[in-house]
Amino acid sequence: MKFKFILFAITLFTTLSYAQTKVGTVNSDYIIGKMPQMKNVIRRVENYNKRLDSSFQIKAKDFKAKVEAFKAAQKTLSEEEKKSKVDEIAALEQEIGNFRQNGAKLLQLQRDENMRPLYKKLSEVIAEVAKANGYTQILTTNGNQFGYVDERFDITKLVLEKLGIKE
Repeated sequence: MKFKFILFAITLFTTLSYAQTKVGTVNSDYIIGKMPQMKNVIRRVENYNKRLDSSFQIKAKDFKAKVEAFKAAQKTLSEEEKKSKVDEIAALEQEIGNFRQNGAKLLQLQRDENMRPLYKKLSEVIAEVAKANGYTQILTTNGNQFGYVDERFDITKLVLEKLGIKE
């Protein structure tokens, strides 16, 4: 009899503890893509990319001009002058390679910096919606991290509504 009572108590406790947790999901990438501010972020990042590209084009033209000048004057240069010009061209080529690598990193930093306010706003709205609907946890569905998700607990549409965004 005592064993049955303990088993019943454990079953009741387990059931109650599960009932207290409400887990939902949200597709944050989808929402970010729908936010009107995203157009401004894309425009700013594209403008920054154009500025980087114009700087790269200037360096590339300078490199090409030095190579052409070297080819034209190569026959009249002394060995010491040739070595100096080749070293100068090699250094400029290295600088262009570094600029290309740094440009990609700078572009990513610029994108991240512009996206930060959108993610902050999204996080705040997700928290509001979750609290208003009694969720204890909200998981993101980005990256196919789940084998199964019950659509009834996906709050993506509620967050979009709260942000005033239509699907």
